[in-house]
Amino acid sequence: MKYLFFSWLAVFVGSWIVYVEYSSYTELCRGHDCKNSICDKYRKGVIDGSACSSLCEKETLYLEKCFTAKPNSQVYSGNWGDLQGVIKCQMEEAPHYDLGGEMEPRKEAVPAAFNKPTKGTSVEKFREMIISHLEAKVGDQANLADLATQVLSFTDSNKDGHISLPEARSTWALLQLNEFLLALVLQERDHTPKLLGFCGDLYMMEKVSYSPLYGISLPWIIELWIPAGLRRSMEQWFTPSWPHKAKISIGLLELVEDIFHGPYGSFLMCDVRTTTFGYNERYDFKVMDARYIIPEATFQERIRQQRCDVDMDCLYGTDCLTSCDLTKHRCTTEVTRPNLAKACDTLKNYILRGAPSDLSDELEKQLYACIALKGSAEQMEIEHSLILNNLKTLLWKKISHTKDS
Repeated sequence: MKYLFFSWLAVFVGSWIVYVEYSSYTELCRGHDCKNSICDKYRKGVIDGSACSSLCEKETLYLEKCFTAKPNSQVYSGNWGDLQGVIKCQMEEAPHYDLGGEMEPRKEAVPAAFNKPTKGTSVEKFREMIISHLEAKVGDQANLADLATQVLSFTDSNKDGHISLPEARSTWALLQLNEFLLALVLQERDHTPKLLGFCGDLYMMEKVSYSPLYGISLPWIIELWIPAGLRRSMEQWFTPSWPHKAKISIGLLELVEDIFHGPYGSFLMCDVRTTTFGYNERYDFKVMDARYIIPEATFQERIRQQRCDVDMDCLYGTDCLTSCDLTKHRCTTEVTRPNLAKACDTLKNYILRGAPSDLSDELEKQLYACIALKGSAEQMEIEHSLILNNLKTLLWKKISHTKDS
């Protein structure tokens, strides 16, 4: 009787798991709905882009495995001829400006998502729209006009020397997304995957071969039974050799450097978990998910409107925390930890394990000095730069004369 009971329980639990997974899948994975919506607008002449024909007519660009975590932002692996990549598509349930979700502007319901620019808008007027939007996102930077020129070049997806209204509508929709903005800002660097093509606000990025930065992803039912200590040990089993880890770590430090007082303003890293990052076959560091790397100007504008009773009410993502001004019950605008301190915290266990004996003590000392950084990077710019350069130099000297560099 006892065995009969447990058999029934196993079947019941198994059925429940299957049901939940099926229910979650159908709710989360709506990529084909997204594709159909995009292609409908393409056929009606509302939008256009470099990937539209392949996606909607030739069907040489197609969605494969679903990696979606939020219904409003569909994520799939995909193929485009010989290219492999990641396809992202925005659904109409758009994120709002709140601290529990992605800090993106509220998007109007489809088809109004593609209602700008309007018919009759000149290219010069569209350029002014782009500069005004970029200024609202990243602040009044000296070279926004140069970035706007790059956006216009990108908009001409078929490179015929003309920008059509459907092309402009697609670019305008993409400009609302933090990830797309960061890819534009860092396009001369190698830290973000390259944009392969777009159609409306559906776009395809190059595939990053290895992620997360370290560790493994396991089904939640298995995670429940693994002790925390064993889990940490398992994460270290699935990492490359130490010289390769050093090269990857230098890449993360360079990203921090690039987005701190970069040519288009400063950005905040609000999710520095290992799942946010990865690397390719050459062990070049790559950002896997840039949704929570946001312009500091945008963050400050929105966080100051957030009502709070305790500091934790002023948390955005997992890592951007400010303090609560109890006299006004509003969040302050300065983050408590700079990007560099958060990056070092993520790297600590990763890079110290297996470090050469003649380096480990000094490396540990530098990392803990880095983790101890407080306040905004602007308030401690000299110390911030010194620690960043010391860490990069320490790692680079150790691998610069090896093939791993």
